[in-house]
Amino acid sequence: MSDPSRPNQGLSATEQATAPRRSEGPRVRPRNGLDRYFEISARRSTVTREVRGGFTTFFTMAYIVVLNPIILTGADISGNELPFASVAAVTALIAGVMTILMGVVGRYPFALATGLGINAIVAVYASTQLSWPEIMGLVVLEGLLITVLVLTGFRRAVFEAIPPQLKTAIAVGIGFFLTIIGLADAGVIRPGNPLISFGVGGQLAGWPLLVFVVGLLLMAVLVVRKVRGALLIGIVATTVLAIVVEAIADIGPKFGADGSVNDRGWALQVPELPDDVVSSPDLSLIGNFSLFGGFERIGIIAALLIVFSIMIADFFDTVGTVTAVGAEGDMLDEKGNLPKSQPVLLVDSIAAAAGGAGSVSSNTTYIESTAGVADGARTGFASVVTGVLFLVAMLFTPLVEMVPSEAAAPALVIVGALMVTQIRHLAWDDMSLVIPAFLTIALMPFTYSITNGIGAGVITYVLLRTATGRRRDVHPLMWVIAVLFLVYFALEPLQQLF
Repeated sequence: MSDPSRPNQGLSATEQATAPRRSEGPRVRPRNGLDRYFEISARRSTVTREVRGGFTTFFTMAYIVVLNPIILTGADISGNELPFASVAAVTALIAGVMTILMGVVGRYPFALATGLGINAIVAVYASTQLSWPEIMGLVVLEGLLITVLVLTGFRRAVFEAIPPQLKTAIAVGIGFFLTIIGLADAGVIRPGNPLISFGVGGQLAGWPLLVFVVGLLLMAVLVVRKVRGALLIGIVATTVLAIVVEAIADIGPKFGADGSVNDRGWALQVPELPDDVVSSPDLSLIGNFSLFGGFERIGIIAALLIVFSIMIADFFDTVGTVTAVGAEGDMLDEKGNLPKSQPVLLVDSIAAAAGGAGSVSSNTTYIESTAGVADGARTGFASVVTGVLFLVAMLFTPLVEMVPSEAAAPALVIVGALMVTQIRHLAWDDMSLVIPAFLTIALMPFTYSITNGIGAGVITYVLLRTATGRRRDVHPLMWVIAVLFLVYFALEPLQQLF
C-alpha cells in the first residue's frame, strides 16, 4: 500500500534519485480524460515523464529495425532471399501497432518488437527444414496457442505460481543479462578464446568503444546527479558525439559489404547524416505465411515440436520481462505479481501471431522497456509514445539508422546496475532456494537466454524443495512447468527421434 507521506514510494532507483523531495497529500485527481484513462496521476507520474520514458525505450530498442532484417536476410531462406527494406518496414510497423495496443489495452509501459533469439531460431529452421511462409505459419499457430492459454487463464496462473525467490532471481538475472547485451552490442566483450575476450586484443581499441565509454560515464554521472531524463539525454548526446567522430575519422562499419571485417568499426549502424530523411515503406511481406504448410512438409510431430520450442521461449521470455520491468518500476504487488496482468499477456500473445502474419517473426515484450521505466515511465501512455515512434521510423528509417548501438548500449548497462540491486531481497540461508536462484541468475547472461535461466531455476527449485521434504511449498503448476522445461531442454534428441 502506498504511503501518501512518501511521494517517491513506488518509483525506480533512478526515478527516486531524480524526483523532487516534497511532501504530498492524497493522490491528485485526474486532470483530464487522458490522465484518467492511463492513471498517470494515480501512478504518481506526469505526461512529461511518460513521453520521456517512451522516447528512451524507443531509442534503446530501435536497433531491431535494422538488426532483424540483417538476421532474417542473412540466412539462406530456402533459396528465396527476403527483401531487406520490406523486413525493416514491416518490423517497425508490427512493433508500432502492437506497442500502441499494449499501451491502450495493457496500460503498462511495455514495448514490443520482433523477439531476438526467436528470429534466429526461425531463420535456422527456414534455412534447413522449411520455407519462409511455412515457418511463419508455425509462428502464427504458436501465437494463437498462447492466446488460448491466456484466455483460459493458464498463462496468468503460471505467472502467479512462480515463487517470490525465483521472481526476484529473474529480475536480477535480467539485470546481468541487460548488462551483457549492452557490453556485447558495444563490442566491449566479444567471442574469444577460450570464451570471452575484452575489446580488441584485450584492449578498448577504436573510436566506437571510446564513444561507448564516454556515453556510459555520462549517463552514470547524470543518474547519480539526479538529472531527470538521464538516460535519454545520454543517448542523444552520445549519438551526436558518434556522428562527429564518424565525420572526422571515417571509421565505417564493422562488417563491410564485401565480407571484410573491421574490428574497430561501428557494430551495427554507422552514425552519419543520411542523404534522404524519408523513405517509402515496402509492406509486401505482410500475409506471406502458410498456416499448415509446415505440417505437410515435415510431419505433424516434428512441426509440433517446433511450435512447442518457439512457444516455450516466447511464453517464459515474457514472464521474465514482465517481472523485471514491473520490479524496476515497483509495479508488482507483495507477491511479486503484476496487477491486472491479463490484458498485458493477451496483447503479448496476439503480438506473437501478428509477427508471424507479418512475416517478420514472433513479436514479444522487450526487456529494453526497463530503460523507459528507469527514466520515469509508469503507464501505457509511454508505450503509445514508443509505438508512434516506431510507426514514424517506418517512414524515417534513415534517421533511426543514425543512432549507433554504441550510443544506446550504455543505457542498458546502467539499467542492469539498477536491477541487480534487487539481489538484496533474496534468501541466502537455505541452499534449496539459493541454488535455483543462482542458476536462474547465471544462465540468463551466460546462455544469452531468459528462458534457459527460468527453466534451470524452475527444475532445480522443484527438485530441491522436494528433496528436502518441503514438497508442499511447491505449487502444483510448478510441477507442470518443470516437466515442460524438461521436454524443452530435450528437444534436440526428440526431434532426431521423430
